[in-house]
Amino acid sequence: MLEIEFLGTGTSTGVPQLLCGCDVCRSQDAHDKRLRCSAIVRYCGKNILIDCGPDFRSQMLRASDKSLDALIITHIHYDHVGGIDDLRAYCAGREFPVYAQADVIDGLRQRLPYCFAEHPYPGVPRLSFSEIKANVPFSIGDVEITPIPVMHYKLPILGFRIGPLAYITDAKTIDTEQLGTLKGIPLLVINSLRIEPHMSHYCLRETLDVIDQIKPQRALLTHMSHEMGLHAQVNRMLPPGVELAHDTLTVSIED
Repeated sequence: MLEIEFLGTGTSTGVPQLLCGCDVCRSQDAHDKRLRCSAIVRYCGKNILIDCGPDFRSQMLRASDKSLDALIITHIHYDHVGGIDDLRAYCAGREFPVYAQADVIDGLRQRLPYCFAEHPYPGVPRLSFSEIKANVPFSIGDVEITPIPVMHYKLPILGFRIGPLAYITDAKTIDTEQLGTLKGIPLLVINSLRIEPHMSHYCLRETLDVIDQIKPQRALLTHMSHEMGLHAQVNRMLPPGVELAHDTLTVSIED
């Protein structure tokens, strides 16, 4: 059994967006409150965090299970790594394992130099980096993870295949052959920024086209802006088996 808990389903600005008075940002429906995109996957005895954005602390305070064994990172953008300093709570007596591409590891060393000083300040996060590469499986305990190559406009980033789950965010293009390897997957989590097209993210129509190619048993949309529209209204527009994810949603699926 695999479980995924959505810590956040919003894009980089979150929802509500600052200084915006649109219907979505003024909505009182909890489904329309979207912190920055992140999730915990619980599988084979491991709790694996996908991305660690600036809302990480708030997300973990409300998470159903606060234990974490490792972090895997899709890419270096701030809305996916801005909360890493708060991992210090998980570093007691150990270095916390972080798995990412080489460019992400280099970027984090530049952004968090105090964590890697020769004589670090007491209490800073202690992180252990492991480099991962597209299409090269790696393991965290008994959990095998295959990084999925994705293009975020011109930036090569990663999605992840974990057992019956594929988790993809910030995609604008995915190679057709790569999509073929995901055919019929039980659960696909994939980004869909808004209704109208965008330069670096799938819009709703593009996401639905990808879902139609993969034909998962179930698809959940994430990384949404206020321009996606109201949760309740958009959900009614979607085809069978496709839904908007929402913050705090927990889904279990048989392996």
